[in-house]
Amino acid sequence: MHLKGSNKTLPYGDLALAASKLAMPELDKVTLKPESDFIHIGKSHTIVDMDAMLTGKAKYGYDIKLDGMLYASITRPPVLGCDVVKLDDTKARSIAGVVDIITLPVPKGAPLFQPLGGVAVIATNSWSAIEARKALAITWSESVNDNHDSDVYLKALVERVKQPGKVIRQFGESVTDWPKDNTVNAVYTVPYLTHAMMEPPVATASVTADGCELWASTQTPQSTQQNVAGALGLKEEQVKVNVTLLGGGFGRKSKPDFSVEAAVLSQKLKKPVKVCWSREDEIQNGYYHAISAQLYQAKVDDNKLPTALLARTGFPAISSTFAEGVEYPSDGELDLGFSDVPLALEHIQLEAVKATAHTRIGWMRSVCNIQHAFGIGSFVDELAVNANKPCIDMWRKLLGKARIENFENNGFKYGNYGEELADHPVDVGRFLNVLDTLETALAKAPKAAKNQGWGMSVHRSFVSYVAVATLVEVVDNQLKVIKSIAVMDAGTVVNPDRVHSQLEGAVIFGLSLAMMGDISFKNGKVVQSNFHDYPLLRLPQCPDIETHIVASSAKPAGVGEPGVPPVAPSLTNAIFAATGQRYRDLPLNKVLSV
Repeated sequence: MHLKGSNKTLPYGDLALAASKLAMPELDKVTLKPESDFIHIGKSHTIVDMDAMLTGKAKYGYDIKLDGMLYASITRPPVLGCDVVKLDDTKARSIAGVVDIITLPVPKGAPLFQPLGGVAVIATNSWSAIEARKALAITWSESVNDNHDSDVYLKALVERVKQPGKVIRQFGESVTDWPKDNTVNAVYTVPYLTHAMMEPPVATASVTADGCELWASTQTPQSTQQNVAGALGLKEEQVKVNVTLLGGGFGRKSKPDFSVEAAVLSQKLKKPVKVCWSREDEIQNGYYHAISAQLYQAKVDDNKLPTALLARTGFPAISSTFAEGVEYPSDGELDLGFSDVPLALEHIQLEAVKATAHTRIGWMRSVCNIQHAFGIGSFVDELAVNANKPCIDMWRKLLGKARIENFENNGFKYGNYGEELADHPVDVGRFLNVLDTLETALAKAPKAAKNQGWGMSVHRSFVSYVAVATLVEVVDNQLKVIKSIAVMDAGTVVNPDRVHSQLEGAVIFGLSLAMMGDISFKNGKVVQSNFHDYPLLRLPQCPDIETHIVASSAKPAGVGEPGVPPVAPSLTNAIFAATGQRYRDLPLNKVLSV
């Protein structure tokens, strides 16, 4: 920032450090600036490093170079839990530039943020490290996960959600009478998914007698510092983490395993080491969004309006990454679009079923809202079709009157994304407001022509409210997404330009997952390896995207993740409107050409 009345400048970081040492003022004595005097809040500004990104001057994790730096390429266990039994590295060591080949230990117990182990090839350049890695001959041990087959697993999970599970929330009475003519039910599935960010994980570490300095594309520098310090036997203050631009993160780069790999190798070799994950490494050895199945069942009256709801969800929990023996999702995971949907029904029973983990389960952009929004968003549309009502009207019926919902019953625990309910209540009025805004936008949008259809859904996540509508065309089994409209209420918005961009990105991300996202396991190993078999949305597949921000004086809420969850159900609901064919299993490229 420029100092007033001079040409001198001072970094905001220096001011922040100085401000952190000041006593916190008493909030009731602080007079805030009136909204009418805001200069920046609510005004769009270009991000400060945009020019550097567009001209190739921006520094990402892969751009880091240190004097004397070595490069590491690691072959990790192909099945979670297996270890090196036999290694022949003769050919690999003969390749020019190879400095050393080190076998890394496989950690015991829950995966946590520990490296997977395997064999690291270290060389003076990345090409030599990669080529030598290809020449390794490794025999792997057996693992308890050797027989994991995702198709078989999913079929079992589907059967499990059709049976009683553990009740995690209940309003009213348990419904036992499900008459055939007045019951609507369906099961929805989502496969394993991976992040597939443009820049795979990468970290450079330099360990000296004084400590460790890291350059990493990390979303969580504090966690990186803690885990590297633990792995090296250092104090946290001896580890300095320099955060580079991410090149995409989406939750994968919140895990510091790749930074620990670099630090451990640097400590062994006494030189700076850059660990470079390849696209294949990330797709086959990452942390995955959980495979899942959900059952939704509603009892309807003679007017086809729902009076009771039973829902079950089943998926291997993120908690399994942090503790052995976990079979049920945590309360926090169930709060993500399942337990926290404020439906105004007299009888609601929500259950979870057992699901054992066979790989590393982690956070992905919008986390469990991915599968839960697909389930409830699809089912509301099915209820609307059954009642011969527009989906948007069925949502209004199910949400009920504008109110603040606190879910205080039967000891229900509500995480609310780590936010206090007093600051970010579940506000049904804001649900209804984004629906109204979407309806207004749809009135101005192109009408569905022959072989076309509009679909919509709405969801609350990360204390924001988002409604999405999608227009598709299906001809000769070829799916074309024509237009997407996304409406967000994220409370007070500081920089609208960034929010519009995040919504656009969320639509692209959500369409990629719904249309093509699929990680499958055979004999414990990931089948996919690169963009040819784990594709992302391409320019010709991308629809026209229209975004709306609802004006709000509520406290600022999330914008990076909330746009993703309603995309998939809006898409499949649109396909039903266009074709009369209901798709309950993702991805769509298994049944349609996309």
